[in-house]
Amino acid sequence: MPLSLHASSSLPQDVARATLVGRLWQPDVGPVLVAVHGDHLHDLSRVAPTMSQLLEGDAPAAAVRAALQDGIAPRIGDLAAVLANSDETARDTTQPWLLAPCDLQAVKASGVTFVASLLERVIEEQARGDASRAQATRQAIGDVLGDNLAGIVPGSPEAARVKEVLIAQGAWSQYLEVGIGPDAEIFTKAPVLAAVGTGADVGIHSGSVWNNPEPEVVLAVNSRGQTLGAALGNDVNLRDFEGRSALLLGKAKDNNASCAIGPFIRLFDADFGIDNVRRITVGLQVTGPEGFTMEGSSSLSKISRDPLDLVGQAIGDHHDYPDGLMLFLGTMFAPTQDRHGPGQGFTHVVGDQVRIAAPELGALVNRVVHADQAPRWTFGITALMRNLAQRGLL
Repeated sequence: MPLSLHASSSLPQDVARATLVGRLWQPDVGPVLVAVHGDHLHDLSRVAPTMSQLLEGDAPAAAVRAALQDGIAPRIGDLAAVLANSDETARDTTQPWLLAPCDLQAVKASGVTFVASLLERVIEEQARGDASRAQATRQAIGDVLGDNLAGIVPGSPEAARVKEVLIAQGAWSQYLEVGIGPDAEIFTKAPVLAAVGTGADVGIHSGSVWNNPEPEVVLAVNSRGQTLGAALGNDVNLRDFEGRSALLLGKAKDNNASCAIGPFIRLFDADFGIDNVRRITVGLQVTGPEGFTMEGSSSLSKISRDPLDLVGQAIGDHHDYPDGLMLFLGTMFAPTQDRHGPGQGFTHVVGDQVRIAAPELGALVNRVVHADQAPRWTFGITALMRNLAQRGLL
């Protein structure tokens, strides 16, 4: 079944007021920085060769708007046609398609930033990655932790007191430490240039039998730690791998095509900023090839750490990112709906279509495959530098 990649459903509801930037693959050219303007995509190569460089400017949104108004960003493609051609299984490789909107930025992620997801991480740990044990574990963990964690501010004196209580009850966990302790979990989600865009296949490890999508907001941050925009993301996750050992986090999170970002970055401007991000509710819809459906949502208003606090924990005097970073903010959604039998919970099957959407950011749509069957990732940093040099953009 083809993916639904229409402009009317892929773009923000207030698209006329939104400053949207992204990247497309232009056959025989390579990756091109673009902006949405009306029904078309416009080439921003004369403004900046990469998304990272665009965000290093003093006022990226103003620079994009000026380029569109002054005619130095020529039309490069029809938006509807490029979106439609972004479906990996139906793609005409002689025509352009969308890529993930980031390029040289590090791709980082925040974990355990909502109470609901915190509880699910503890459940995975206690169930040792066995989905069949999750339901009973969920009830036991909820009885102990549910009321104790309500309204706790991470790192506060109250959080420290709760920690003491839970240790005394034998209920403390490494996930509780990063959930309510002073230090957030910040991990590397994907290598530079490994993220895929809307329409692309997303990969799950073929050895995983308990996995899920994670619908999130992703912040675009420059090398100075300034948050300049936001996109949607899917932090594809293997619950059984991480549940067996937290030391398997890298294997649970980083596989071929296991990170999707898009469809565009919405830059901060007079109509959209961090306060809007704090109010975003991200919706999720999974449609399986056998007719299974699942829906859920994650509200940023319920996050336990402010988005800018997470940015500050990721970048600062303790850690530089000279090309900036994309930061996943985490999710409160952890699916528990039974799919293959009572008590088995949710897991992906090959062919699932995943739609992650928010009125302010549009929709990110992908199809699930096994990571070893996803298109090989061959265009890395060396290839990008060589390509930009050949085009005279460096």
